[in-house]
Amino acid sequence: CQVIVHDVNELTEKLFPIVEAMQKHFSAGSGTYYSDSIFFLSVAMHRIMPKEITRIIQVDLDLKYKTNIRDLFDEFDDFSEGAVIGIAREMQPVYRHTFWQYRRENPQTKVGEPPPDGLPGFNSGVLLLNLEAMRQSKLYNQLLEPTMVQKLTEKYHFKGHLGDQDFFTMVGMEHPELFHVLDCTWNRQLCTWWRDHGYSDVFDQYFQCEGEVRIYHGNCNTPIPED
Repeated sequence: CQVIVHDVNELTEKLFPIVEAMQKHFSAGSGTYYSDSIFFLSVAMHRIMPKEITRIIQVDLDLKYKTNIRDLFDEFDDFSEGAVIGIAREMQPVYRHTFWQYRRENPQTKVGEPPPDGLPGFNSGVLLLNLEAMRQSKLYNQLLEPTMVQKLTEKYHFKGHLGDQDFFTMVGMEHPELFHVLDCTWNRQLCTWWRDHGYSDVFDQYFQCEGEVRIYHGNCNTPIPED
């Protein structure tokens, strides 16, 4: 077993020029803070990790594993051609809220709608990054360009504050083929904030998750069930 420790400052230095343009669209607060770049690590991981690293699983700290994380690596084998990232859907109507203007202008859209047929956006608590595929995908790398980010944020009237998750969500609305959607049991989010903030009528359509939970995600400081 080999453990390699990466210096956060070094990573941020490499990241900043790549993700600086998207920070103003997907960061909390105003302006572009150098330190915020680390919240976009997953977006450009393929550009800053050594070439010999081909696959990475990136996870939040507020998780509880009910199965061997090694089983999650098998999901890489199920990626469709062209998919570069494995990610689960967001389980709250946060993006129903964020895309309100686009939804109002496009009443028939699936953007922000709940599963199984809608596009509720993504949650980046559990990420499978196929770095090799990310490096080779012409489309994915084009989407990192400032002009493309600008074009998409204008199309969707998008202003977020959740870093990489917002970027993946917006890109997923336009190019779902870049993503392998993980089952909700791999990232069973527990936060219910939006239930009490105007979306109680539709909340459960986003929040339900059938099946035996493999990873609990105690997002927004939600307690994780004891065994």
